[in-house]
Amino acid sequence: MTTTTALTAGLDGPARYLTWGPIQISVANLVTIGIIVVLFVLAVVLPFPKPRDRR
Repeated sequence: MTTTTALTAGLDGPARYLTWGPIQISVANLVTIGIIVVLFVLAVVLPFPKPRDRR
């Protein structure tokens, strides 16, 4: 099994959805949103590299 085949395995089936009242979202979209939020928080929290002093 190649890497591409392993990554695309099982994509032909129906998507799984989570429902909470009037809100319905697929699990794949929820995971994507979660990753984006984590990356945003890391970008805000992690400090920028500081320039070195030239003495």
